[in-house]
Amino acid sequence: MVYDLIIIGGGPAGITAGIYASRQKLNTLLITKTFGGQVTRKAVKIENYPGFLEISGQQLIERLVNHLKNYSVSIELDEVSRVEKKEWGFLVKTKNQKTFETKTIIIASGADPRPLEAEREKEFIGKGLSYCVTCDGPLFNGKTVAVVGGGNAGFEAAIFLSDFAKKIYILEYNPQPGADEKNQTEAQKTGKIELITNAKVKKILGDNFVEGLVYEDRKTGQEKELSVKGIFIEIGSQPATSFVKGLVEFNERDEIKVNPFTGETSTPGIFAAGDADSVPYKQIVIACGEGAKAALSAISYLKNLKKKA
Repeated sequence: MVYDLIIIGGGPAGITAGIYASRQKLNTLLITKTFGGQVTRKAVKIENYPGFLEISGQQLIERLVNHLKNYSVSIELDEVSRVEKKEWGFLVKTKNQKTFETKTIIIASGADPRPLEAEREKEFIGKGLSYCVTCDGPLFNGKTVAVVGGGNAGFEAAIFLSDFAKKIYILEYNPQPGADEKNQTEAQKTGKIELITNAKVKKILGDNFVEGLVYEDRKTGQEKELSVKGIFIEIGSQPATSFVKGLVEFNERDEIKVNPFTGETSTPGIFAAGDADSVPYKQIVIACGEGAKAALSAISYLKNLKKKA
């Protein structure tokens, strides 16, 4: 079977694209390892998505997925490993050794957490070091933990952890945190959160599980040690786009370059949306809009193919 459209990714952009495509009767397959992406990993509390004064990332994704499943979109829980260009369209290969054929593609694969690149970081993943506060935060009840990153994601993670942990350190690389004033005020109100600026994490300490970390005070050059049982990394993300390297054009941040009016990439028939593309302002509502735009552009592209046939 040759699909009209394959959507790669199950975050807000991919789900929205699936809804729009299925409503236009496209034979659509959505491939995703899991639904939610960064929304479920990082968005503890969402207060800027229209229609909801407040909703958790998990709740929002559940609503979007339920909406998607009202339509006839095929869903494959897998991870794309490679996309190949063919005369008739594209071949999509997955890590589970499956292959699918399609006329068009929307890449909505989002972004993966950016690693800290501190000594012994990989060794402690799942052993006290986590990139998902909503997944692992409750495991640290009554313990002292650290959040690396002083942006909104870092402060929101720390505020979430304040319901469980007895003490939370926020380590920020720069002299001042980048979080909004509202998040900084909420963090102060907990009475549990301490901000450390000019901090560069150098090493994770412990035997079988995290027992602490070493950071450099960038102002003095002095190395200092913190005793913590958990470490949460909140320093941004990097586009999950390696499977189309050499097929579409990228910018210096490894984001897929797109026409901002259509979402089309440098390869006709391939579109991109959400955190994978080069459109600025990585927000949930923008990702949904990008997904809708990419789907509408794919529909237009397919109509033009029919006219040429």
